[in-house]
Amino acid sequence: MGRKVTVTSIEGNSQRLDGGAMFGNAPRALWERWAEPDELGRINLACRCALVEIDDVKILLETGVGCYMPPQLAERFGVFEKEHVLLQNLAEHNVKPEDIDYVILSHLHFDHAGGLLSAYSGASDDAMKLVFPRATFVVGTEAWQRALNPHFRDRASFIPELPGLLQDSDRLVVLTEDQGLSELPELSFFVSNGHTPGQLHTVIAGEKTNLVYCGDLIPGAPWVNLPITMGYDRYPELLIDEKQRLYDRIDASWRLFFTHDWHYAMAGVEQNAKGKFIATDLVESLDRVVL
Repeated sequence: MGRKVTVTSIEGNSQRLDGGAMFGNAPRALWERWAEPDELGRINLACRCALVEIDDVKILLETGVGCYMPPQLAERFGVFEKEHVLLQNLAEHNVKPEDIDYVILSHLHFDHAGGLLSAYSGASDDAMKLVFPRATFVVGTEAWQRALNPHFRDRASFIPELPGLLQDSDRLVVLTEDQGLSELPELSFFVSNGHTPGQLHTVIAGEKTNLVYCGDLIPGAPWVNLPITMGYDRYPELLIDEKQRLYDRIDASWRLFFTHDWHYAMAGVEQNAKGKFIATDLVESLDRVVL
């Protein structure tokens, strides 16, 4: 009998970003059916993480945007909560930062990795610190290289200080998708490149269900539809092909975990009579659900 695998959805700090940017070339008349914009055209976005517990091993998939930004930058990027919401919500599930054994990052854009850092305090001597003191930090090879050498187009999406902090921790593991983690055979990985080079996706294998941590390949239920992409995606047509390959691989027992969907943490996927891929069996949150 295999080890018990459970998943909990953990909300981090949220964001409000421009709806047009989040839905790429989809017209506003279409996307505002899925996400109601405010007076500035921004929509609410979750930065949702997954707490995976395999027996007594605790794994955190991503950390959300956190609250490391100074006020002016936080306002620019639509981050308004001043407290570290991820840590608060972990505490509500009786998990302390020092309990986390692994943090697996799909990529190092700030809205996926900022929660690694301590909250901004405004003190003149306040230096950024990693908040998970025991965790092994896992990132894919290409995503790591992208963070070290960002392109001008997405340079603002990275935290310049973060790679040095991860390296100095002596707890950084940079792996290729076919390496895996020998001590965690329940996890496997695949890479997509349409959003950003080397985005590393975790697949959690349970006894009945396989759960895919979608990251920015499929940020939420509306993006399950193949042609819906983000303006932030580097190669939208490639991303569409990568979604199609994922759908060709999975069956009705698989589920998708959404990072940015404001309402839903998990869904299935199916193709309707018109050939359109849609999210099904939508689930708002997960609380130590056994896979």
